[in-house]
Amino acid sequence: VQLQASGGGLVQTGGPLRLSCAASGRTFSSYTMGWFRQAPGKERECVASINWSGGRTYYADSAKGRFTISRDNAKNTVYLQMSSLKLEDTAVYYCAANYGEDYATSGSVYDYWGQGTQVTVSS
Repeated sequence: VQLQASGGGLVQTGGPLRLSCAASGRTFSSYTMGWFRQAPGKERECVASINWSGGRTYYADSAKGRFTISRDNAKNTVYLQMSSLKLEDTAVYYCAANYGEDYATSGSVYDYWGQGTQVTVSS
């Protein structure tokens, strides 16, 4: 599986941004998908994940109520809709794919990674 993340950019605090991750391959619907982020000097964290059907999701506490993860298996794409963005959301965001686990929040269990897209929130 090859993953291509897009949609990052510069946004003001409080604004919205939607990230997309397009996957290659015919088995996209078999993978749990996750969005991770890493800010300079900080550890990578799982922001959100969604299982193969979209029926089970996870959100980090920092993302709850502001971010929504979704997927369109017909388009081989997973999305991260972000709203009410804060300065501390500034990071490189990565999408990742995990095969075999319905609920995956640790980066170590993800099999494939996209190249990352920069999100910068400014005041």
